[in-house]
Amino acid sequence: MALAAKSFKRRVPVGDRVFDILNVTFMICLMIVTVYPFINMLAVSLNDASDSVKGGIYFWPRVLSFDSYQYVFKESTVLHATGISILRTVLGTIISTFCSAMVAYAISRPEFVLRRFVTLAFILTMYFNGGLIPNFLLIRELHLMNSFWVYIIPGILGVFNIIVIRSFIEGLPDGIMESARIDGAGEFTTFLRIVLPLTMPVLATTSLFTAVYHWNSWFDVFLYNSSHVELSTLQYELMKMLQNSNASVSGTDASGAFASSGSSSANFVTPTSIRSTMTIVASLPIIMVYPFLQRYFVKGLTLGGVKG
Repeated sequence: MALAAKSFKRRVPVGDRVFDILNVTFMICLMIVTVYPFINMLAVSLNDASDSVKGGIYFWPRVLSFDSYQYVFKESTVLHATGISILRTVLGTIISTFCSAMVAYAISRPEFVLRRFVTLAFILTMYFNGGLIPNFLLIRELHLMNSFWVYIIPGILGVFNIIVIRSFIEGLPDGIMESARIDGAGEFTTFLRIVLPLTMPVLATTSLFTAVYHWNSWFDVFLYNSSHVELSTLQYELMKMLQNSNASVSGTDASGAFASSGSSSANFVTPTSIRSTMTIVASLPIIMVYPFLQRYFVKGLTLGGVKG
């Protein structure tokens, strides 16, 4: 009996074994290539700046030092700018995702006679725009200059997100929404209680796109709020800090390091150490958020990109 069961045991072909080995090897190499630059940045940011100039920093710091982080966070404006960035990211993501989902629901309904025209008008904005100067003049005429809402209102609708969410909604069974209408639900009630909960995977995906955009954006701060420090964001403050470190010529030594001002001891930093520290500081919040949205990411993007 045991011999018969053993004879019927499925044998894995040699070709499949070779493919599995090559596939696993390739994925491991891809993971190393993807993760190593971030690990190297972390090691350089935690290493003494003067020692980093010698090279040879790969996976861990050779001389542990937090001078670069002290240099980045010594300014009180950085902490305030971090709060503005968090507020902008949270509000911008929630408002943009909700409004994009409402528009996507509207243009997904076949009874909306102008849905093809509206969809085409949205798509055209992905390829053509007025340019930097007309956008600046528009923001000025809307009286959004020197205000926090200049970060939120211009990007309240993301066309790419609308298209992805619309495709996801079109894949939902029509019977669900018909049942809601039979029960007396209006369009807004159907959207809130039926469509919105069912589209959580794709909304989580588009929310991640929107959050990354708001968190990394700094050019609009430079254009519209550069004279108001209280409205500055973390990315803009880090950009200014990097420019100041690159432009510093006083206090440089032979290795290119310069003394951080306002420190009680001779702490030295370099543009390379500042750049590595800024990369870690700017990337860490998004990296911490991503694991919570990862389970929705592939499902939402796949189902939202192809009509079911």
